Formats: sequence, structure tokens, C-alpha cells
Amino acid sequence: MTAPLRHGSDTGRPVPSGLWRDVDFRRLWVGQTASQLGEHASLVVLPLFAVLTLDASAGQLGVLRAVGQAPILLLSLFVGAWVDRWRTRTTMVLADVGRALALGAVALAGVLGLLGLPGLLALAFAVGALSVFFDVAYQVSLVRLVDRDRLVRGNSALEGSRSAAQIGGPALGGALVSLLSAPVAAASGALFFALSFLSIRRIRRAESIPERPEGPPRVRQRISEGLRFVAGDAALRAVCLASAAFQFSFAAMTTVYLLFLPRVLHLSGTVVGLALAAAGPGALLGSLLAARLPSRFGHGTVLVCAAVLGDGVFLWVPALHGSSAVTVPVLLAVGFVFGLGGQLVNVTVMAVRQAVTPDGMQGRAAATITFVGMGMTPLGSLAGGFLAQEWGLRAGLLVTAAGMLLSPVVMVLSPLARLGRELPASSD
Repeated sequence: MTAPLRHGSDTGRPVPSGLWRDVDFRRLWVGQTASQLGEHASLVVLPLFAVLTLDASAGQLGVLRAVGQAPILLLSLFVGAWVDRWRTRTTMVLADVGRALALGAVALAGVLGLLGLPGLLALAFAVGALSVFFDVAYQVSLVRLVDRDRLVRGNSALEGSRSAAQIGGPALGGALVSLLSAPVAAASGALFFALSFLSIRRIRRAESIPERPEGPPRVRQRISEGLRFVAGDAALRAVCLASAAFQFSFAAMTTVYLLFLPRVLHLSGTVVGLALAAAGPGALLGSLLAARLPSRFGHGTVLVCAAVLGDGVFLWVPALHGSSAVTVPVLLAVGFVFGLGGQLVNVTVMAVRQAVTPDGMQGRAAATITFVGMGMTPLGSLAGGFLAQEWGLRAGLLVTAAGMLLSPVVMVLSPLARLGRELPASSD
């Protein structure tokens, strides 16, 4: 395990210096940063390729996003059961290799002129499936690498790297698609996954994998145990419901948003990428604040206020008209505030989940919450495409943005809003 925290580590620094001296933690951090950068770039490259090159309709874009997100719904529970029994390092490096190969196939097919909508659908599904494995594994990996009293600060570091990826990924993907080509943008994502592989495979510390029960693994039984555990904990149950409300509405809003920016506001791919990337600096600041605000104002207060701030800001976007001098600054400000509030929620929720969950249940708890929350994204993407097609882009954007406020409402009505300055104890 890492060295103990030094006195005075709560003076506002996001991560104690002892944690940064841990070579294996740094390797996890570098690999996760590169992986997130590749993932965020691909999340922009594939939809923009469909919209700008294949002239995809609102319904087709909704289907493309839903297919890429479907593995969350189909695989999360199984992945959680498996990750609790596997080495997270092995899971992450295999996921990196698979995603690098998938995006390499996109690049090659694009160069040869063979990349159509069916190919995009298949490769988006493959990248999404492998991302489920990586995302569950890296959350569990942190618990196996650091002491529990460092989870908030360790999560702050990892979520900060994800924020950096949100800055560079969308901007890089949008710029490369607009200025060069979709194959070049896809190839850049493959390179980032390769870098993640090279870093994570060098982690040397033996993982403290929970003892496996005797006899053959019963995946269905382990999945059921995870579901019962999360459903039986009031805080985790509220996290699931709030996450489901947010992810459904956010997926619907994003589908409309990706059409609204180029077709209503007439913005180029580069500007679209910058608007999406604006969430990154806000999320980076949110990661830094998440290391100190919950211990000062209480975890519940931070969760509710950050959710209202981050989710409500998108209500300004439907009021914009054309690519005026005000439009782009407003979009950048909206993205920044959304990233700030969203990251405060992400880091705080993850720390709460890790704190109340026993070691042997970490993977299944993370996967169950992912299944319930992120599993709503395919349905949300389809709903967003339908609303945009039937009601128009402006009305569809207003309705889906308002729907995002359901998440803080759920928090206010749950035990999450009453969490204090100290994290709750594990229910071992």
C-alpha cells in the first residue's frame, strides 16, 4: 500500500505528495488519462463523421449513439462480476488493445473509402463494449492501489485526468475531422489507447484481489448479490436513480446538441469540438474543488448545488440564434459551468460509493450503478433523435435540457442530500 497521509494534507492540495511518489499510481494515472483522451476523441469523431460526411439524419445519429452506448446496458453487470475476480491491470490493457485495433480499422476503412454507416455502427459498438471493461476496471483498480482515506484525493487525480481528456479529446477530434479527415482523427484515438496500454502494463504492484469462493464461478449469483447490495443501501439506491435520470436526459440532449450546433447555429466542426471541449477546463477545476469542498460544506450540499448548477446551465442554449459574436462565448461558458458542476458530482459520488462498499463488492457495485445509470443512454439517444425529428431541434433541445434537472430533484429527496462532511463507513 502507499505511504500514510502526512499531517496537513487537507490544506487544499488536490493529491498528497506521497500519492504522487507512488510509481504504480502514476502509471495508472497516465494510462487512464491517455485512455480517456482517446475515448473522448472517438466520441466526437464518429458522430461528426456521420453528420458531416455521411449526412446522417437525426434518427440515424440517434441510432449511431445508441449502438455505441448499448454495451453499457448489455454488459455492465457481467463485467462487474468478472472484474471482482480478475486483475484490473489485465482487463485494462486488453481493453486498450481492442479499442486501438477498432479505431485503426476505422482509419483504414476510411482511407480506402469503405467506411459507411453500417461500418460505423459495428465499430462504435466494439469501442463501447471495450470501454465498459476499462471504465469498471480502473475504478476498482484505485481501491486496490490506495488506502481508503485517500479515495477522495485519488479520485480527484483520476477525474482531473479525465477532465484534461475532455479538454483535448473533443477539440482534437473536431479539428482533425474538420481540417484533415475522419481517418486521421480515428488514428489519433488509436495512438492514445496504445499509450494507455504501454503505461498500465508497467504497473508492478500485486493486486489484493478478494478471495474467490470454492467451486465454479456463478456469474448470475454474483450479479444478483451486487444488485441486492446496491438496492439495499439507501445512498447507493439514490445514486442509481439520480444517475439514470441524468444519463437519459443528457444522452437525449447531446444527440440534439450535436445537430443543433452545425445545422441551426451553422458552426464548423472545429468550433463544435471547441464547444464540447469547454467542459474540460470546468471539469478540471471541479476536480480540484472536489478535494476540499465536501469536507468543508458537506458531501450532500456539494452534490445538490453542483448538480443544479451544471445541469441547469444548458437551458440557455436554445435561446441562441446564428453564429453571432455572442454565440460562441456563451457556448464556451455553458460548457465550462457544466464541466465544473458535473465533475464535482462525479468525484463526490464515486468517493461515497467506494467508501460504503466492501472490497469484494467494488466491481459489482460500480457495474450495477453503471448499468442502471449509463444503461439509460441508448434509450436517451433514441429519444433525442426522435424529439429532434418530430419537434424540431430548438424545441427538442429545450425539453431534453430541462429533463436533466430531474437528477438534483432525486438527490434532494434522498439521503444523499443529508450526507455530512465525513464519508459514510463501509457496510462490511
